[in-house]
Amino acid sequence: MKVFAYLRSIAGKFLRPNEVVDDLEEELASHIAHYADDLERLGMTRAAAERQARVAFGARERFKEESYAALGAHSFEILLRDMRLALRVLSKSKAFAFAAVLTMALAIGANAVVFGIGDALLRPLAVPEVKSLYGTHYGDGSGFQSYPNYVDLRDRNRTFEDLACFNFAFVGFDEGNNPSNSTSFAVSGNYFDVLKVQPYLGRFFHASDEHGQNSAAYIVLSRAFWHSRFHDDRSVIGRVVQVDKHPFTVIGVAPDEFRGTLFFVAPDFYVPIVNQQQVGGGNAFSERANMQGVFEVFGHLRRGVSVRDAEADVNAIGDELQREYPKDVRHQKGSLGQVGLTAFGDAIRAFVAGLALLALLILLAACANLGGLFAAHAADRSREMALRLALGSTRSRVLRQLFTEALLISCAGGAVGLGASIVLLRSLAAWQPFQGAPIHIPITIDARIFVVAVVLALVSGLLFGVVPVRQVMRAHPYEVVKAGWNPLSRRIPVRDALLVLQIAICAVLVTASMVAIRGLLKSLHSNFGFEPRDTQVLGVDLSMGGYSGDNMLLMQRRLVDAMQAIPGVEHAGLVNNYPPLVYTAAFRVNAFKDDTRDLSQSNVAVRPYAYDVSPGYFEAAATSLLAGRSFTWHDDKNAQPVAIANREFAVKMFGTVANAMGRYYRDLHGNRIEIVGVAEDGKYLSLTEDQQPAVFRPFMQSPANLVHVIVRSRSDPVALAAAMRVKLRELDAGLPVNIETWNSLLNVVLFPARVATMALGALGVMGGILSITGIFGMAAYSVNKRLKELGIRIALGAKRREVLGAALGRALRLLAIGSMAGLIFGVLASRVLASIVYQATPRDPIVLGGVIVAMALLGLLAIWIPAQHALSADPLVLLRED
Repeated sequence: MKVFAYLRSIAGKFLRPNEVVDDLEEELASHIAHYADDLERLGMTRAAAERQARVAFGARERFKEESYAALGAHSFEILLRDMRLALRVLSKSKAFAFAAVLTMALAIGANAVVFGIGDALLRPLAVPEVKSLYGTHYGDGSGFQSYPNYVDLRDRNRTFEDLACFNFAFVGFDEGNNPSNSTSFAVSGNYFDVLKVQPYLGRFFHASDEHGQNSAAYIVLSRAFWHSRFHDDRSVIGRVVQVDKHPFTVIGVAPDEFRGTLFFVAPDFYVPIVNQQQVGGGNAFSERANMQGVFEVFGHLRRGVSVRDAEADVNAIGDELQREYPKDVRHQKGSLGQVGLTAFGDAIRAFVAGLALLALLILLAACANLGGLFAAHAADRSREMALRLALGSTRSRVLRQLFTEALLISCAGGAVGLGASIVLLRSLAAWQPFQGAPIHIPITIDARIFVVAVVLALVSGLLFGVVPVRQVMRAHPYEVVKAGWNPLSRRIPVRDALLVLQIAICAVLVTASMVAIRGLLKSLHSNFGFEPRDTQVLGVDLSMGGYSGDNMLLMQRRLVDAMQAIPGVEHAGLVNNYPPLVYTAAFRVNAFKDDTRDLSQSNVAVRPYAYDVSPGYFEAAATSLLAGRSFTWHDDKNAQPVAIANREFAVKMFGTVANAMGRYYRDLHGNRIEIVGVAEDGKYLSLTEDQQPAVFRPFMQSPANLVHVIVRSRSDPVALAAAMRVKLRELDAGLPVNIETWNSLLNVVLFPARVATMALGALGVMGGILSITGIFGMAAYSVNKRLKELGIRIALGAKRREVLGAALGRALRLLAIGSMAGLIFGVLASRVLASIVYQATPRDPIVLGGVIVAMALLGLLAIWIPAQHALSADPLVLLRED
């Protein structure tokens, strides 16, 4: 009972602090009254006795605060008192408070957004025991490998509990009344078992359901696809649907939190990879040399096995396969990584790290900015602080008040920045960058973002709040009160250093953003080896319409002829799979010298990208031929195998373009292929790649089911697309197709560069805003402190240039120093952008000039108001105030 009584008393002291205040007031008044009574008995008047008692007693406020500290239970009341005083002080400097809160909101908001994006990009899959789950790959380094290689890796390894795999499958889906293009994952039978996930509805397929090629016609829907396409209909289980015109039975629905094993891509459904011939065509199931059969292999490490041991095991199996199948396996060093990011995780982690570094620079610039502003604000209040010290307040009490103001500013800015960041993150989570593509950023807004914002706000408040501590500790209150001397304003070098640091950081951000923007603009007008303007791309998978063999070849030619017959069409041509630079799934082949007899991987001369094209493709793509001829319809399967090489392939294989004409090379199967033409070089996988070799083969000699027809026309794109659809309905009304401009398809390749440019541009704008506030604060403070001096100068006949130089010379010098330092560091730091943004170079004269002009404009904008204030100083008014 005593414990409860004690707790009630403590709670009462917190909840009823005014009672304690009243008790202290009564106690103090009682002591003063008793002492005054004693003095009055000694012969002093009552008024004189009370005055002498108050003087002898000392500072009442200091005594009260010491009493609060001694009581201990009243820290909450002290905090409230400090906050009320801080609010009163800040309310008297609304411009300073607004600028400070806005600065912190920008900095903390930027860091919260970057944290949310980085968490989404690097968060592990939402599956059980994810810490032991690793993706592995070997082969050409892209992550792809053949299905037979996966089977051997699964069966021979000694470090994984089991290994599963998956690949992409873009298919036609029809439940009976609404055929459409859909995205699926073709997965191994043990896919869900390895991941240890459970179905939301129905069941998953398993390895026991597989009995050879095309033996498991089952489909598992994603929760989102089940909701959007079947409206949460539970009777869907057991229903037969058409996938590429083949019947598949719906057996289950995946849980909502599971969205596949590849970041950014959420498939509509999952089908067994043993049925990939039905849902994608080709024979990746049995061709060991087909390195596009499997995108990623993954599994849980056995207990006690390290990542290094697993990588050694994977490499040993790769060496075995290379010895056993020298013609089909080209082994490179294998590696393990986070599932979903195995092939490109390093690039994403580098991007997130760079973005986080720039966001921290924003925060550091904001703290430097606020440090200078806060020091100036404290200097303006030097007389007030000196009076408080002279009246008995301790230095720790004054510093506590300053820190309270700093934390109040940082917390208010953090709240505003957090709110804005949540709105932006929600928009990014719902963003669909490509129409019809299941690409999204899996952003989750949870308590961690709030924790990050709170921690950054508190740390930032302490960082810029500590700037005036030394000045306060060295202040001499009696000299300030007596002579008006301002010890705080003497510490100009500290604020100067902070302003230079802030401007330098902002110049780095502006430089990086301009490098990215300039690189992106140049990339949009670069020579890709083809011209994407004035083109429509018709994508179609003929296996979705049930075409195969000679029927497929005939339909492909009819497609080209039909597009060519549309009024206004200049050229039309076909390319297999995807046109260059549309997606990142470029396909390489092995090429051997003509005199090579041992066609093993060790004797490969060149590994070019390979494209199968029709007559008219080079004209439709506006790809120039440097030598030789284009293909004709006579280059079919009954004719001599021929190819058109690009310049890089010709030089690597034959030495020169001229030497390549009429020469032969051998493919993986030993076929001799004649070079009948040489085309200009281009870009095939990414804009930032080094020049790569490529060969173009007649599609009549190597047909593929998935093709794109390139249609070049200066007609209106919308009208042309409508005319193309009319022609398609005449050929096959039930064939699902996709028609887009080539430029819109290039958005996938340009997406990383555009995201980097947008992110850096936003950070550059923030840096510019911080530069304006920092320079403005410095200039405004300098003008206010020297306003009487400037008035005297004007009265003595000083010219406008001299007045501006005296008032703003220091701010302009600091701007120049900080800008040059930031430009130098920005040039050095911007080199990493070249790996993301094509043709991004910090040495571009336009970039260098743009940064200089931008910083100068920011400086002029920041000092405009202080300059007007300085020039408008009225010496008569200023001198009369004294």
